[in-house]
This record gives sequence, structure tokens and C-alpha cells, in this order.
Amino acid sequence: MNQYPPIAEHGMVGDLQTAALVSSGGTVDWWCTPRFDSPSLFASLLDSERGGHCRLAVELPDDGMSVRQLYLSDTAILVTRFMAPGGVGEVADFMPPVESPVATDRHTLIRLIRVVRGSLPFAFDCRPRFDYGRAPHTLNLPDDHRAVLRGPGTDLHVQTSGDIVLNADGDDVTARFTLSAGQIGAVVLTSTASGADAPPERSLDEAIGRLEHCRAYWLSWLRSCTYRGRWQDVVNRSAITLKLLTYAPTGAPVAAATMGLPEQIGGERNWDYRYTWIRDASLSVRALIDLGFKDEAYAFRRWLRDRIEAGGAASGDPLQIMYRVDGDPLLTEETLDHLGGYRGSRPVRAGNAAADQLQLDIYGEAADALIVGRDIGAIRGWKSLNGVLDWLCDNWDRPDEGIWETRGGRQNFTYSRLMTWVAFDRGIRAAVYSSRPAEIERWTRARNAVFRQIVERGWNDKRQAFVQHFDTDVLDASLLLMPRVGFVSAHDPDWLSTLDAMNEELVSDSLVYRYDPAASPDGLRGSEGTFNLCSFLYVEALARSGRIALARYAFDKMLTYANHVGLFAEEIGPSGEQLGNFPQAFTHLALVTAAMALDEELGREGADPRAADHLEHLHVTAHGLVTRPGSTS
Repeated sequence: MNQYPPIAEHGMVGDLQTAALVSSGGTVDWWCTPRFDSPSLFASLLDSERGGHCRLAVELPDDGMSVRQLYLSDTAILVTRFMAPGGVGEVADFMPPVESPVATDRHTLIRLIRVVRGSLPFAFDCRPRFDYGRAPHTLNLPDDHRAVLRGPGTDLHVQTSGDIVLNADGDDVTARFTLSAGQIGAVVLTSTASGADAPPERSLDEAIGRLEHCRAYWLSWLRSCTYRGRWQDVVNRSAITLKLLTYAPTGAPVAAATMGLPEQIGGERNWDYRYTWIRDASLSVRALIDLGFKDEAYAFRRWLRDRIEAGGAASGDPLQIMYRVDGDPLLTEETLDHLGGYRGSRPVRAGNAAADQLQLDIYGEAADALIVGRDIGAIRGWKSLNGVLDWLCDNWDRPDEGIWETRGGRQNFTYSRLMTWVAFDRGIRAAVYSSRPAEIERWTRARNAVFRQIVERGWNDKRQAFVQHFDTDVLDASLLLMPRVGFVSAHDPDWLSTLDAMNEELVSDSLVYRYDPAASPDGLRGSEGTFNLCSFLYVEALARSGRIALARYAFDKMLTYANHVGLFAEEIGPSGEQLGNFPQAFTHLALVTAAMALDEELGREGADPRAADHLEHLHVTAHGLVTRPGSTS
């Protein structure tokens, strides 16, 4: 097994309550069960020796064999194809969707093996390491085709078909077998609570039938998608990815399927993203509705309303920035010192201490999610939002940690002020339109005060741009959202000047950095790559500002950084590699909104005819960076 395959060399499968990553070499090297945020069964992505893995692959020398991985079109069925001189075989990995809204401890990962030409030898190695590799397990082999690996709180059941005979290897289980053209085999992994009844014995035909059911499920789900634009395939893949990252029993999406994957190889920026951020999830609501997935959007709105009604954070604030998928606010951060980290990137963290941070922008995103268009939902939901906005009137003018969760001290972040303005603006509009009781005069005074503060203190005359916070001249890509939320017109001269400044300082060959940590210390060592979310926000901002040709160029360039199955991690490194937790929901959300914005602007009749010629005003430097004439790069 390749010790640490590139982060991008993975596809994801899931059942709407948990998810697993499968490398392009056929190894399951990440799976937490029974939930996204549960301790891991397989985590060799974070420690190739101690983490645990499940490998199913053709066992031949690499010379002369090539491997390809793909999704069956418009599904979450992942196929890894092995092509060798002696034959062609493939492994189809999938998890049957848990269609019940009730949380369950029983989850199944099915690995179907098929040889389509010749004859090929396969190797199967199942080596789980329970509780992030901290807990031992025992093995029970009732017969040649069944094994039970028992760990603390969780059992892993293995079933095989036909010629796939299981053997003990210490407390792990292995198999070596050969299949010829036309033969199909199956390995079924089922996680259960400790001591639960074993899964029923299933025939090979049943496993094949479950694949067909899984395929039908995803094709049926995608029929709700109303997007019919130029980038149908990539938008569909992003929609499926967002669905896979959503915990169906509560409607809460996680930020990513993984924890601990580094923003810089060997660095310390290694966070746990298996939780629900108010910001990320709230921003997804509009995109989901625009795509036609209203049930998912409304499910999250109910979850968000429940969080507000539950009584807020330990600090007394109405919300904290993130929660577990079931709404639990306790996300104690611990360091897993026994794990070596992805390619030596330590510390490996489980939990997230940023949950205790103050980030005032979440109230704007939450208000925008609870008031979609003119839909303010149930009366109970309005009462919840009303109380939040009353609290915000007394608390909006506070320094906080900001959207990027810096650990270098609180500041008066412009983006945080921007989103408090959004909170008041949306509340006022909804109260007036729906004739709901509210302190409208008080909210209006607060909204206007926020606006004046942003214009007077968030604007930097020297830079001719809106800046990261009131005491700096550093730029921040989060402000690319200013036109989308309606604070400023996309054609306003101050906004275009800000966009130009970002292009000169934060953009590298159409890829966008969040900010410059050297100029604005964030309390952490090391650097990071360009931020995929920001790169797609840049595309949207360019399109809305009339720079359509440049927007399309940047979008097409970003799509080349997707991995082989269309997935994105959090960042792109200096050599074009994907970095950070994977796949990241925020990135795929931003891809969807960028595609829809581009489609809309490209389809406008009477669009500025100069937009198509915008690239004539650009040139390409020796380093391949797109810049404006006269800029430095």
C-alpha cells in the first residue's frame, strides 16, 4: 500500500449518515462510524501504520498495470479499474443510502469485484484500528466467509462470497483469490454497535441488487435538480457531494468528511472539519433552493431554528459557530499524539476548540438562511430570529475572531460587520413584508450604524479598497461576498477598486488566497495554499461585475484543479496539489453558485459588449499569472 497517497487521489462514498474515502489504489483509508464525527475505524490517511485500512486491489507489480477511478455517472458509486497485461478488473465501492430519517448504528460498505477480461489475482486486507487507532480489537471467524472484529463500542462484520475465503492474520483478516472474465465477487463490511445482531447473510445477487438500488436512488434524487446550465456534470457532482456530506437524520451538513489533513504539508494547520458550521451550512441554503433541493434546505432551517431555541452557547450568545451533527455544542479539542499525521503533519486534532470563538458574522448567514426570499417559515422560527436580532442590537459592535477563525486575537473584522448588516437588513425586510412584530426602528438604527462604520472604517483610502479589519490595510477575500449580500452594487466604483486590489494582491493565476498571514498574523506558524472557496467566490464576483470573459477563464482554470472524480479539498498548494480536509463542502457550494452566476450573466440579453473583450486588457507574465497592465506580480 502506498503509505500516503495524495489527498486528491480519493473518491468518497457514503450513506447519508457517514462517509468513507477510497484511494485510487483501492484502499479504504478513512471511515468513521456510525457518524461523520465518530472515532475512526480506518484512518491510515493520518498514520499509515497505526490508523488502519481496508485494501482490495489487484495484486500485481505496478509495472505494466494502470489504475483508473471514476464515478458511475450521476451517482455516488465509485469504480476503481485495474488494467494489466493479464486482464481488466474493477472494484465498485458504494454504501446503500440509509433512507430512514432515524439515526442508526448499522452502516454497510459494499465492495463488488468484477473481472471483464483475462484473469487477475486480488488481495484483500482488512485491518481496522478502532478509536483513532487507540483501542485493541479481537477477531472471531465463524466460517470461511464471515468475520467479526470487535472493538470498544463498535463491531465490524465482514462477509464474502464464493471463492473469497477469509483467513486470520493476527487479529486482522485477509484473503487472496483469483477471478476470471465474467466472474463477480463481493466483500461486505457492516459496522454495528458492540454486541448487536450480526447482519443477515446475503447472496452475491443481493449485493448486486443493492448496487442497482443505490444507482436508482441517486438518479432519482438528481431529478429534483433544476440546473440546466453549461456545467451540468460538475454541478451534479458537487450537488451529490453536498448531499453525501449532510447528516440526514437532522439535515446538518458537515464541513468535510475528514479531520487532520494539512493546509501545509508538515505544518500545524490541521483541523477537524467533521462538524456543522452555522456559516457554511447557512450559505448552502440559497444554493440548494436555487438547484431545486428544497427539502434539504428546509431540513437545515429546522435544525438551525432548533439550535437557537435550545438556548444558545455556554457564553450566553444565541449561537456558537459550530455544533455536532445532532446539535450537541460540546466539541472539546484533543491532540492525538500517537498518530504521526499525514506525511508528518502534526498535531493531529480531534474536536475543534474554535467552537468557543466569537464570530459575529454567523448571525447574518443564519438570518439569510431563515429568511429565504420572502419565506420566513413558521411563527416559531420568527420568534427565534426576533430574539437573536434584539440581542445583536446590543452586541454587533464587538471585536471577534472573524470568519477564518484566527487564533491571534480579536479584531474589528469588516466581514463580521458586513454580515451583521445582513442580519438586520433581512430581519427588517421580513418584518415589513410579513407584518410580523419586531423592534423595526431599533433594528434600523443598528443597521444604519453598521453601514456607516463599514464605509468609514472598513474602507482604506491608501489601498482604495475595503480591508480585512479596521486597524489594517490587509485585503481579505471574504469580502468578495459584498455584492452578493446586497451591501454594494457589483458595478459600484468602490467595489470595482476593491476587486482590482484583490486581483493584484490575492490572486495568483486565477487562484485566490484568503489573506496574507505574513501581513496579518493569525497566531499560527507556517503558510497555506490558495483557498478554493475564495477562488470560486472570485469567479462569481467577476461575473456579477461585468468581467464575464475573465470570470469564465478563472472558472475553467479552477475546474482543472479538481481531482480525477471531480472533487475538491480546501486548498491548492504551490505545486497544484490539493491540501486540507477532503472533500470540502464549502468549496463545492461555491462552485455551484459560481456556475449559476456565470450562466446567468452569459445568458443576459444586452450584456455589456465590452465584457467579452475584457481579456484584451490582461496579459500573461512569465510566471503565467494573469494581471492588469502595470501591476506587479
